[in-house]
Amino acid sequence: MAMQISDSAMLATSGAKARARAAALENIRTEPAAVRIAIITLAVSFLTIFVVLPLVLVFAQAFSKGFMAYVTALAEPEALAAIKLTLLVAAISVTLNLVFGLVAAWAVAKFEFSGKTFLITLIDLPFSVSPVISGLVFVLLFGAQGYFGGWLRDHDIQILFAVPGIALATTFVTFPFVARALIPLMQEQGTQEEEAAISLGASGLRTFFRVTLPNIKWGLLYGVLLCNARAMGEFGAVSVVSGHIRGETNTMPLLVEILYDEYQFVAAFAIASLLAMLALITLVAKTILERRLDGGEDRDH
Repeated sequence: MAMQISDSAMLATSGAKARARAAALENIRTEPAAVRIAIITLAVSFLTIFVVLPLVLVFAQAFSKGFMAYVTALAEPEALAAIKLTLLVAAISVTLNLVFGLVAAWAVAKFEFSGKTFLITLIDLPFSVSPVISGLVFVLLFGAQGYFGGWLRDHDIQILFAVPGIALATTFVTFPFVARALIPLMQEQGTQEEEAAISLGASGLRTFFRVTLPNIKWGLLYGVLLCNARAMGEFGAVSVVSGHIRGETNTMPLLVEILYDEYQFVAAFAIASLLAMLALITLVAKTILERRLDGGEDRDH
C-alpha cells in the first residue's frame, strides 16, 4: 500500500513538472498582442509592397489596352520565337540537371570518399558566383578569342550566340537545385533499404527504380520545379552569351528588356506576365510538394 502511494505521488509530481514546463514554454512563445499585431502587419506590408503589388502592376500594364492587344503582342513572331527558345533551353537544362542531380546526390549521400566536401562546395558554386561572371567564363572558353575558339571556328561549330551557349549558361546557373533538394533527403533515408534489396538479389538498376526512386520522387519533383523556374527566368548569364539576335537568341527575359527599352510597354508586360504566371504556378506546385514531403516525413516518424 505504501509503495502504491509512493508511485502515485511520483506520478503526480512528474505530471505537475510536465505541466509547469509546458506553461513555461507557452509563456516564452507568447508575445503581447500588440507585438504580434505589429510583426504580422510588418510582414504582410512588406510582402504586399515587394511581391503582390509588382505582380498586380505587371498584369494591369499587360492588359492596359485590352485583351486583344495582349494576345496580339504574344502572337508576334519575335515573341513566339522567344517563348519557344525559353521552353527549349529549360527542357535541355532541366534534363541535364536531373541526371547530374541524381548522380551527385547518390554519390554524396550513399558513399564516403575523399573530396566529398569539395564536391559539395562545387555544387553550391553557382549560388555564390554572379550569373554574369558565369556567362563571361563561357565567353573566355568558347568565344572567338577564347581557349577553344580557334578549334570551334575551324570545325564550324557555333557555341556562343546560339542555342548551345544559352543552354550551357542556363545549365550552369541551375545545376545546384536538383542535387540540393535530394542530398539531405537521401542522407536522412540512409542505405538500409538499398542494402536489403541487394542482399535479396536485386540488381543495382532494379534497386534504384523499385526502392530509391519511390522514396525520393517528391524531393526530385521539388528540385526539378525550382530548376525549371530558374531556367525560364534566367537573365544575366544568358544575356552575356546570347548575342541578343532578335528572333533567334532572345529568351523571354531578354525580350522583355528589349521591348521595354523600345517603349513597347504592352508587349513587354505581356511577356512579363507569362513569367509572372510561371512564378505563381511554381509557388502553388512548391507548396503542394512541400506538403507531400512533410507528410512523408511524418509517416516515417
